[in-house]
Amino acid sequence: MSDERRGYLFGLTAYAMWGFFPIYFKLLQPSPPLEILSHRVIWSVVFVALLLIAMRNWSFLGRILRTPRLLGGVVLAGLLIGVNWATYIYGVNSSRVVETALGYFITPLVVVLLGVTVQRERLRAWQWIAVGVGGLAVAILTVDYGHLPYIALILAASFGSYSLVKKRMSLPPAEGLFIESAVLALPALAYLTWLNLDGGAKFGHVSALHTALMLFSGVATAVPLLLFAGAANRVPLVGLGILQYVAPILQLACGVLIYHEPMPAARLAGFGLVWIALIIFTADGLRSARASARSRAAAEATAAPA
Repeated sequence: MSDERRGYLFGLTAYAMWGFFPIYFKLLQPSPPLEILSHRVIWSVVFVALLLIAMRNWSFLGRILRTPRLLGGVVLAGLLIGVNWATYIYGVNSSRVVETALGYFITPLVVVLLGVTVQRERLRAWQWIAVGVGGLAVAILTVDYGHLPYIALILAASFGSYSLVKKRMSLPPAEGLFIESAVLALPALAYLTWLNLDGGAKFGHVSALHTALMLFSGVATAVPLLLFAGAANRVPLVGLGILQYVAPILQLACGVLIYHEPMPAARLAGFGLVWIALIIFTADGLRSARASARSRAAAEATAAPA
């Protein structure tokens, strides 16, 4: 198997795991969302720490602690991913899996808007059209829901902002996840301590399967991220861009086919517009990538000695 094909396999596996997360987090009920989040944070720290011990790689800690800008970025990334995880768990366990899928469908469009507003990037005409169609879709879905689809918007905004911060820091995935989870570990431990003292903790009091799944949440968090990192090093950016739609498609299927969440005509129309926006966005990206490849090839041919 070629290195690129192995990368596609890693990427597809990562996105498929993320796509079936609704089933996993549904199994963690009757724990409330904050208890699930706290265990996810703590066991992520434990699992990644063991991984880093095996790799004998702790030198990155000194570099981060000596660089205030980098330390601030890691803390911000940890807070953003904490908001994202908490919102996702709440959405899944309040029977709004379809809306969580919408959040990850519109994330690429939010990333584009962040590029314009924060990075001062200039959009091509078709990118503006895609963003406009996506905005129309959100308006239709707002009418259908009777309120802004705030779970979807918080998921898209938090993950888009997290991606922007991560891009600026360029930390390896395992090291980044360890620090980001460690930022949230103390509040998580404090909450679990209070919950146990208050008698409201479900961990260890539901079933052996429930306890095992809560313990496994750290592995479930870290493994797809590490697989994605392996894919990112082997697969072209365009290929990764197409693979990213696997997760929300599977999440949407879980919501509609497994949990039988409603999909009325207006909601379907809103999702249809989102998909049209993503088709425009992806097609423009493919066209731009081909044009850039042709330009590089032409430049190399011109520069080559006769």
